[in-house]
Amino acid sequence: MPEETSILLRMRGRVQGVGFRPVVFRLAHELELRGWVRNDAAGAEVALAGRAERIARFRAELPGRLPAAADIQSVEERPAPADFPAGFEIRTSATADGARVAGILPDLATCPDCLREIFDPRDRRYRYPFANCTHCGPRYSLIESLPYDRANTTMRGFRMCPACEAEYRDPRNRRFHAQPNACPVCGPSLSWTRADGTVLAEGDEALLAAAAALRDGKIAAVKGIGGFHLMAAARDAAAVRRLRARKKRDEKPLALMFPSLEAIRAACEVSEPERKWLESQAAPIVLLEKRAGAKDLADEIAPGLPWIGAMLPYAPLHHLLMSELGFPVVATSGNLTDEPICTDNDEARARLGEIADFFLMHDRPIARPMDDSVLAVCGGEPLMMRRGRGLSPHSLPLSGAPDGWVAAGAQMKSAVALTVGGNAVTSPHIGDLDHEGAARLWERAVADLTGLHGLKPVAAAVDLHPGYASTQGASAWGVPIAGVQHHHAHVAACMAENGLAGPVLGIAWDGTGLGTDGTIWGGEFLVCTRAEFRRVAWLRPFPLVGGDAAAREPRRAALGVLREMGSNHVPPGCSKAELSVLDGMLAEGFNVVRTSSAGRLFDAVASLLGVCQKMSHEGQAAMRLEALAGNMPAEAYPFAWSGDALDWGPMVSAMLSSGEPAALAAARFHATLAEMMVAAARRAGLRDVCLSGGCFQNRRLLATATKRLEEEGFRVGRHREIPPNDAGICLGQLAVAAARA
Repeated sequence: MPEETSILLRMRGRVQGVGFRPVVFRLAHELELRGWVRNDAAGAEVALAGRAERIARFRAELPGRLPAAADIQSVEERPAPADFPAGFEIRTSATADGARVAGILPDLATCPDCLREIFDPRDRRYRYPFANCTHCGPRYSLIESLPYDRANTTMRGFRMCPACEAEYRDPRNRRFHAQPNACPVCGPSLSWTRADGTVLAEGDEALLAAAAALRDGKIAAVKGIGGFHLMAAARDAAAVRRLRARKKRDEKPLALMFPSLEAIRAACEVSEPERKWLESQAAPIVLLEKRAGAKDLADEIAPGLPWIGAMLPYAPLHHLLMSELGFPVVATSGNLTDEPICTDNDEARARLGEIADFFLMHDRPIARPMDDSVLAVCGGEPLMMRRGRGLSPHSLPLSGAPDGWVAAGAQMKSAVALTVGGNAVTSPHIGDLDHEGAARLWERAVADLTGLHGLKPVAAAVDLHPGYASTQGASAWGVPIAGVQHHHAHVAACMAENGLAGPVLGIAWDGTGLGTDGTIWGGEFLVCTRAEFRRVAWLRPFPLVGGDAAAREPRRAALGVLREMGSNHVPPGCSKAELSVLDGMLAEGFNVVRTSSAGRLFDAVASLLGVCQKMSHEGQAAMRLEALAGNMPAEAYPFAWSGDALDWGPMVSAMLSSGEPAALAAARFHATLAEMMVAAARRAGLRDVCLSGGCFQNRRLLATATKRLEEEGFRVGRHREIPPNDAGICLGQLAVAAARA
């Protein structure tokens, strides 16, 4: 007989909760190999004994057999165990002390097989809103600890019936070891209630009642995978207005859920990359251009903007509900504006009772809140706005830091990150920490991220701003703390994502960040390595009057720009009485700060062009300016150097004196900013340029800057996996801290 050999493989990556062990089991049986597979703290262990050529075939064929969501990042060979079973088996998960570095899987959209079952009258899961298998369904929103076994999830309270148990034990079944496995007999169930908890319907009748209410113009709070949505018919302008008024969300765009891709195409332009993202397992909200003449969408969905945030159903409940309706619905986060999303039934009734007319609930607990992910496509590649359900947690390689370093993140669009197993693992979107609920969620996110990986914080990286809730929160851990300048962290995040060590020219443009000189930065050109930075250029600073009010009222930024230029021009929308007060504050230096912020420069130009004078949500002025510019070709305005400052004064003077249409002026403004970047890159003389900061959520700015820099021979690093906004700060903080170590 051919001589046998044996081997033990430790596999790291996304190998838990994705059907990895069943694939290994079936392949080993096909090749007549003995041994076992089991989850462990690092990922999975596979022990193999048999003929050497068959073990070689196993290793060669396994990558091609993996489920779509699985990802083997590394394979480590260990000495083979002494004893092997007579066949091949799946063993109980191994437990061990120390860090648990196994990849934690995000929640996955319903797979085609489960979708077929819930619409098949002959299937025992017909119209069951919680069908799932090893290829799809909730994951991170269920996990309470690792390894990923049912007893460690919020499904442990649902005991599988004999039929589900048989599927779970059958290696030939796609539900083999599917931890959330359930059916109508043994799994979670629906209820339709009033805000006071009165149950009006249950099971499928609850779903039908929800569909009827939405058709009738009612607002429903619908519990999904990571929390509640507030839903209303997108074609019903009155219902959308009521939702806005009750939610206290004046003009910020509302996300829509469509019943099908065809329905999205009827309302929006959809490119091939956008289609792939819409239909991906992550099923994010994708920003799409609204199709001219699109019908059945209320104007109140996205006032003043040509884009719609669209998504497809991603849970069986959504598929069933949308199939009943056949038209798009608003599917916005179940919260008051700026509050965390609701996850608990009682909490939802208390917090959303003044917003929703009815509640469609289920009894499966949610371990942690998960907002929907949001992205756009720029240059055929993703531009992340928010990583949440379906795309978080997220892991990127980051060497140099021991396990247990925690990055506290920023104040706005907060997220946190943890070093574990040579990676930086970033949390889902948390929100703006100005709100008390989000600050509590920040603490919970840190506890979740560290606890799931079996770690405690051993060191912290924080923003230099002492007033940030994240900076203050980390100081309570009693561990060494490293302060990282805000814009250095932006650039370092882009460097880490693109595998760059530097030096690079980092262009960090955003709304605000505390500079090392005590002023407010935001239009920065930094020569960076991961460990150090040097500020080599910046946008010409100007005064902002009124502190936080200046960030909400673009006319205040416009006033600062005009007065910095020596102009007595009156900003649009500014009354004589208000102008007198603001000019008096400027003269006395009362509640006035100076800033180099590109974000506030966007605000100023939006005001001067009559686009926006007061903002109801962050970034509104810049978004409207981007929308106004559209795809119009335009030449840059003049600009100049003033020492190390790029002077926008000639641009603003030309803009105000040209008499050009506002749309052309907006387009020329974007072109000028790109040329400023080229000028700074030429002066710095470095080949690699990294673009980061919230201003690079602007697709026209990002595309134009990238194109012009590449035309001039520079290599451009941009964000694709991590948002360029402050959600990416945590990755940059860890990258800087690791490099300094």
